[in-house]
Amino acid sequence: MEHETKRGLLTEAEIEKYFQKAELLPAIVQEESTGEVLMLAYMNRESMKKTLETGYTWFFSRSRQELWNKGATSGHLQKVKRILGDCDDDTLLVIVDQTGPACHTGAHSCFFNEIWREEPNE
Repeated sequence: MEHETKRGLLTEAEIEKYFQKAELLPAIVQEESTGEVLMLAYMNRESMKKTLETGYTWFFSRSRQELWNKGATSGHLQKVKRILGDCDDDTLLVIVDQTGPACHTGAHSCFFNEIWREEPNE
């Protein structure tokens, strides 16, 4: 089976190459307009296929053990602009047009808890 993408068709074999090491693939979501990292989620084969087919992000919830369409209930959808695979074919960078906050807390990004920062030299 083939999945329509903006660059053409992606075959099952092309999708499968990303799942050689694990059943779940980390997907880093980045906002196209700002370059800000919004969230990290996981994709399985089915959620990756749904993302490619619909043009909106779909992930696999490890806690609920089910697929979820980001923003389907909140309206804070993520329109996919590009998807890049890393050099090892085991992580995705999903570049999106974000509607509203990406985090379930209401924050724009899920990465707002600063843990450490280098102190400037005085």
